[in-house]
Amino acid sequence: QVQLVESGGGLVQAGGSLRLSCAASGRTVSALSMGWFRQAPGEEREFVAATSWTSGNTYYADSVKGRFTISRDNAENTVYLQMNSLKAEDTAVYYCAATESTVFNYRRLSGYGSWGQGTQVTVSS
Repeated sequence: QVQLVESGGGLVQAGGSLRLSCAASGRTVSALSMGWFRQAPGEEREFVAATSWTSGNTYYADSVKGRFTISRDNAENTVYLQMNSLKAEDTAVYYCAATESTVFNYRRLSGYGSWGQGTQVTVSS
């Protein structure tokens, strides 16, 4: 069983940056495909970014492409989401997710077996 703990959320002004961290235990991140999702109040949880452990590929939602970067540090067993040029519409609770499966449906909630508790990101305009 993989345990995930997010951190790094907070309040930032529009145009600013934040880096979210997702620390994993129970399994090394080098053998996990990882994703970030977000959920704004009254909205469904949506895909933000993902990285595949089998291919090394990264994937992004169109709304964050060019602004957000997902990366992993195998030594720290942590996955990061660097968020730049933040906008008010990026305000949400951000969740980290992981799967050991080699079939990686990265956009789907059902594609992941483990989830973190979430970290709040608030962008003031």
